Amino acid sequence: MVLFESKLHSLPLLKRGKVRDIYTVDEQHLLIVATDRISAYDVILPTPIPNKGKLLTELSNFWFDFTHSIIPNHISNIRLEDVLSDKEELRQIQGRAVVVKKFQPLPVEAVVRGYLIGSGWKDYQVNSKICGITLPQNLQLAEKLPNSIYTPSTKAAVGSHDENITFTETCALIGADLAEQVRDISIKIYNTASNYATKYGIIIADTKFEFGIDLNGKLVLIDEVLTSDSSRFWAMDEYKVGTSPKSFDKQFVRDYLETLDWNKQSPGPVLPSDIINKTMTKYQEAKKIITNS
Repeated sequence: MVLFESKLHSLPLLKRGKVRDIYTVDEQHLLIVATDRISAYDVILPTPIPNKGKLLTELSNFWFDFTHSIIPNHISNIRLEDVLSDKEELRQIQGRAVVVKKFQPLPVEAVVRGYLIGSGWKDYQVNSKICGITLPQNLQLAEKLPNSIYTPSTKAAVGSHDENITFTETCALIGADLAEQVRDISIKIYNTASNYATKYGIIIADTKFEFGIDLNGKLVLIDEVLTSDSSRFWAMDEYKVGTSPKSFDKQFVRDYLETLDWNKQSPGPVLPSDIINKTMTKYQEAKKIITNS
């Protein structure tokens, strides 16, 4: 079953994001449903990718468990059956939803880059910097950086565009102490996950994390983590500096969209069936390789 938009009547809808529908369970918990929607350039495309939400959920759950020793996360031990009694509603979201603890989200996206690609490559070509961080000169496209770098961005509403910001601007948004925690833990998660993934032939070129804080101000990992939506996954055996490597993520969709006469504003273009099928295959490959299942 393809799910573009969930329809649950037994819980109040809190909001619909680019991919996830969020429902209120109680004052301490939320139900997050990963749909099959796909966005590009912060625009939700009208064409869903079958089974995408389930693949994202399984991969996120794997990484939440993998990183639990580094930082606590929002996953609860409440089953879907504990909050939904309607069998049709359960069938609709089975395998693509989780009940999570509710935290106050931080207004920044924590982006970590290990390789020079995407918007980072475009910025680097201007002045050898990314988000105010000076890098060595004469680096090539897709080249591995000397060290992983933290390049935060704003967290835009649906339909708006995220914007890269400096670490100093992050400090102004959330305070220096919390900004330093986010930076340090983001780099640690990325490096740990990257080391794991390379053992299975995948390079994690970059990724983004989202964090919240609990009532005591403690940092918690939320939303999704190290999925094909939030990361660039490259095949190590086909990686070559100076070229854009084969990927297992939605960069494939972005590359297709770049061939169109589209202004990157809503409404987005309909995806043809071959792009849909190839994207679905890439997401499946990433999940299978990383989770070994």
